[in-house]
Amino acid sequence: MSDTVTAFAPASIGNVGVGFDMLGLALAGGAGDTVIASRSETPGIAVAEVRGLDGEIHPYLSTDPKENTASIAAQALWDAAGATGGASLKVHKGVPLQSGMGSSAASAVAAVVAVNALLDEPLAQQELLPYAIEGEKYASGGLHADNVAPSLLGGLILCPTVLLPEVVRLPTPAGVSVVLLHPELQVNTAHARRGLAKGYSMEQWLQQQGYLAGFIAACMAGNVDLIGRTLRDVVIEPQRAAAVPCFEAVKGAAMDGGALGCSLSGSGPSIFALCEERWALNLASAMEQACRALGIECQSWVSPLDAEGARLEP
Repeated sequence: MSDTVTAFAPASIGNVGVGFDMLGLALAGGAGDTVIASRSETPGIAVAEVRGLDGEIHPYLSTDPKENTASIAAQALWDAAGATGGASLKVHKGVPLQSGMGSSAASAVAAVVAVNALLDEPLAQQELLPYAIEGEKYASGGLHADNVAPSLLGGLILCPTVLLPEVVRLPTPAGVSVVLLHPELQVNTAHARRGLAKGYSMEQWLQQQGYLAGFIAACMAGNVDLIGRTLRDVVIEPQRAAAVPCFEAVKGAAMDGGALGCSLSGSGPSIFALCEERWALNLASAMEQACRALGIECQSWVSPLDAEGARLEP
């Protein structure tokens, strides 16, 4: 058993358009956070450093263990395990902040996976979910697992709050990819959640419930056509789209390019589209061009729907 371990947790797509707070999708392609955990004689979890995407010390992410999603999640696990001593974390951010790509979730997940490996009796990976959620709750201001669950477990995850800590990894149809575009903008998740309407009409509720049920059925049956008919968000997307100035142009380019559906990733500003695998690279290019035509720089990733979750690094 090593005194120092390294864990990686991938970026993720929250909501997956149709399933607000209930569906999440792991993203392959290298975007993710890395946490290095080392045993310490000092009790509790400490944060030694936080580095940004440029490899430099992050200018404002806190190393206070009570204010960092990685340490909050790791401390919850450490306390539950009754572990003695402590651990020191080095957090290397690979997911842009306030990107709609599960940045806080990736830190929390990588931390619990790393610290779990330091325990005398490590838990199974799925058992780590409640502790990762504790870190995410601090960052987003709400109890939801649509970023932490796919980042931890991989794939497309159904994770309604009423079932937690139980989640369901849904089957995904062969030959379908996800394209994620990240414009160089920021949207604060906690602020975006507070801005949502508190009530909806029965018609909206029934329509969205129908789309969600149809989307889950489509995944279970591998029905690509039905995915295209049900990947819709008539409740949350209309409220958040205006905060992302390139959204309509990028979504239009995606749908014109043959996407099955396109929506915001989490609260944005990132935008995802599902499409047949053969069109994915062309779709990514079209979405990037639409974004840059508005003077907004961006980058994109293409990923399968069954991407791996968090892992220990050699």
